Amino acid sequence: MDKSTNGRKTGDQALVRRLNTAIILDCLRLNAPLSRAEISTKTRLNRSTVSSIVSHLIHDGFVREIEFQKDRLGRPGMLLELSPDGACAIGVEIGVDFVSIMLADFAAQPIWRKRVAIDPQIGQPAFIERAGDLIQDAMRQAKKTGSRPLGIGVGVPGLVDVLEGELVFAPNLKWMHVPVRQMLMKRFDMPVFVENDANAAALGEYYFGVARGVADFVYLSADVGLGGGIVLGGKLFRGKNGYAGEIGHMMLDPNGAECGCGRRGCWESFVSPRVVARNIQTMLRNGTASLIRDLAKDDLNNITFDQVIQAAQADDAIALDALQDVARWLGIGIANLVNIFNPELIVLGGALARASKILIPVIETTVRENALGQPRETLQIAISAYSSEACIVGAAAIVLDEILRYPFP
Repeated sequence: MDKSTNGRKTGDQALVRRLNTAIILDCLRLNAPLSRAEISTKTRLNRSTVSSIVSHLIHDGFVREIEFQKDRLGRPGMLLELSPDGACAIGVEIGVDFVSIMLADFAAQPIWRKRVAIDPQIGQPAFIERAGDLIQDAMRQAKKTGSRPLGIGVGVPGLVDVLEGELVFAPNLKWMHVPVRQMLMKRFDMPVFVENDANAAALGEYYFGVARGVADFVYLSADVGLGGGIVLGGKLFRGKNGYAGEIGHMMLDPNGAECGCGRRGCWESFVSPRVVARNIQTMLRNGTASLIRDLAKDDLNNITFDQVIQAAQADDAIALDALQDVARWLGIGIANLVNIFNPELIVLGGALARASKILIPVIETTVRENALGQPRETLQIAISAYSSEACIVGAAAIVLDEILRYPFP
């Protein structure tokens, strides 16, 4: 056998070991604590392979032994789990007027976090530089705790070229072609992963939240606009070039209001918190009575979605009507998604999660009225485990996803 053939064989063996390592890590993520025997049974990998890989994972600090007892199969052995202290990830969320950052352990639990308001008028380069300053703060915190950063995950509100790490277009930030990965890697000597904010949040829910173990679901989040992340077969659905998931720009009415993307009648132009606030401002300026006016202290230009929710919870007619209208439009869009993707679960995040008690009953009724019978039968609607922090948890999960799916040699 010549050297090239030997090289291919060695390469194949290394690839198989990496794939087996990923299988074992994912098995522990979903089912820990487990014994080595249970891992072998669940993964169908032989005992010697499991023992060898687990030994390396323990040595590298990614897995730990926690106690000696009989496993679920009745056999004595050491139980294993992912080691939260084995490594850490830095998650970053770039919003329209803020940067949020979290240092998370290997189980995506926060070690340290910080959120800073930023005036978007400072411009894109200064905005990214400020995000870099916060990442530097997170690196210092990691050093203090003795934790090893594996990489930086960044969630951004717009179309992302995932392979290049470029923010192609962010309609609400008015940014185009921003090389986020390149800009951050110039400053930090570690991997940087850039993802659409809703996709990042969906990944966080899949690994650590309410969608854990659910192979097919859609994540929806409304803050400034309406974002969506689609997980099919346990993987983010990104489309050919990585631009899939812009659910908020699904057109529902070609003659509708203008959207931030420049088109008319997009789904988000009916349901985003900004649109709700703007519609209520118009009503109140026309003299309509509402508790919202008192909550806003007569400052109609600064009505917030949370004030609308608070007023609705106090049975304010204007607020209730506004949220129920949002729920109906959400239900229509979700019915379309159900017919197209047949998901098991819809997860509501961001501002939608905060208004869930009012929204969900109307959404469920609207979906029943508009979705086909068969795909809606098994549908569930759940609230994000992380609400407004789903993106930043997901940004950290992007880094962990790379380790779990494509572990080190």
